[in-house]
Amino acid sequence: MARIRRLLSNSFFLHVIDRGEQQLAKLLGAVLFIVLIAATVQLTVQLVMGFLDPDPLGRWIGGDRLQLLLGDVLNLLIGLEVLQNITSYLRRRVVQIELVLLTAITAVARKVIVLPPGAENKPQLLVGLGVAVLSLAGAYWLVRIRGQGRDRSRTGPATPSREPDRWPAHDDDDHGG
Repeated sequence: MARIRRLLSNSFFLHVIDRGEQQLAKLLGAVLFIVLIAATVQLTVQLVMGFLDPDPLGRWIGGDRLQLLLGDVLNLLIGLEVLQNITSYLRRRVVQIELVLLTAITAVARKVIVLPPGAENKPQLLVGLGVAVLSLAGAYWLVRIRGQGRDRSRTGPATPSREPDRWPAHDDDDHGG
């Protein structure tokens, strides 16, 4: 009975969830790393092929191709920032909101940079992007101001509360009773 009670305790549950989070973060990091390598190789091949193209209008600098190239580079940068978020989580065991906000700011900046021609005729899109930029910048500023003079992040795994459980270790109501 004591073994069952231990298996149903909050501390054991938190331990299992904590280990699961770590393994999932490692898997996501590895998958993202492979995707970033493949995307970098693809971008490099496209760039080399653009340089070797004998048609001057087909070169990567002409027309919309530069915008697409910048979009691809920024996508890689965003992917690297997400990978940094994952590795930071694995190192410190906490999600760093500053990194998340910077990644979001980069994503919105990418959207602004690669806006297609004629986007200036879509005022709702421009206003929406402006509101997103201001909101993210404001949130980042608030996080930075609030974080000054404090411990930047909590480190270590989640720990169970020192207070006794208010709920029983098992719930008989789950069996339809």
